[in-house]
Amino acid sequence: MPAPVIDWIVAEWIAARVAGTGGAPSPQLDLVPIVEDARERVIAYTGLVPSGPLPPPEGVSRREWVSTNLASTRALVDPMLERVTERLGPARPAAQLWLGVTGSSEIGLLVGYLAQRVLGQYELVLLPERAQGRPPRLLFVLPNLGEAVRRFDADEREFVTWVALHEVTHAVQFGAVPWLQDHLAGLIRELLESAESRVSRQRQLRLPDRETVERVARAALRADLLGMVASEPERAVMDRAQAVMAVIEGHAEHVMDAVAPDLLPSLPDLRRAIDERRRVQSPFGRLVSRLLGLEMKLKQYERGKIFCDEVAREGGPAALRHLFSAPEALPTLAELEAPATWLERVGPHLPAGGGSAG
Repeated sequence: MPAPVIDWIVAEWIAARVAGTGGAPSPQLDLVPIVEDARERVIAYTGLVPSGPLPPPEGVSRREWVSTNLASTRALVDPMLERVTERLGPARPAAQLWLGVTGSSEIGLLVGYLAQRVLGQYELVLLPERAQGRPPRLLFVLPNLGEAVRRFDADEREFVTWVALHEVTHAVQFGAVPWLQDHLAGLIRELLESAESRVSRQRQLRLPDRETVERVARAALRADLLGMVASEPERAVMDRAQAVMAVIEGHAEHVMDAVAPDLLPSLPDLRRAIDERRRVQSPFGRLVSRLLGLEMKLKQYERGKIFCDEVAREGGPAALRHLFSAPEALPTLAELEAPATWLERVGPHLPAGGGSAG
């Protein structure tokens, strides 16, 4: 078995030191009843019924979050980096050296920075073949929750419940819609195979120069497929991936607002606090966007929420559930900007009454 391209020990050492430990007291709440209540509320509103129990909630430190996410990242990135560097031929040693030194530092800095900001995360490995032995987890980063509660002078229980609603919605989405993970995985594979094939074809024509080696290596490290794809068909797949992620995040944001009013008296203040903190990006979306190479800004998530808000307002719960009925029911990027066009397209297929998707 070849040695990994990235020095993951160095990456974790850097990430742990960048992350720090946090200075605020951690919440002392029992997460289990909060998550169970959130699960019931999310299922009741969305009609999405998971096929099995959700992962139990886990309160973790920043260091534990770093270790978990680096392990997930390694499971996804190592095979891809090995394939890409193999296609570089004589330039492979230079690429491996660059990745081993610079790449380990970059990924450590990225994960360490995220560890300072993550509040909660539904953590899963998207590619099923890499998920063996790594079941999904429902994580709550306790020192970050404590710092957010103190910073926003929020009620501890309300704030933790607010975060739980978002992460539980992600868990319900993937637990109730069996094709969703495979659909995202298929888009990832299609893009990777196309990019890797093109790197191989270029190598057959000429040896890559140092600049090309570093560009491809950096793109591979970050799974920055925008740095590796060029053709119109490839960009069309990227558009589909962007639309899926916008729906996943926008749906979670919509559900938070729909479920919370009778549960959280401080909802308006919590929304302002969360929006301020999320100007960078939500943890789930940030990690997946790094995997997909989608420079997904907050505007895309806002667009996803606006889309779901309008679909629910115009088409009711049945229309919102229909989003998750099949891959073909997902909106395009253009339809995200014009929900009426999506409603017109799927109108004949909307169920007359309730029922769950999947």
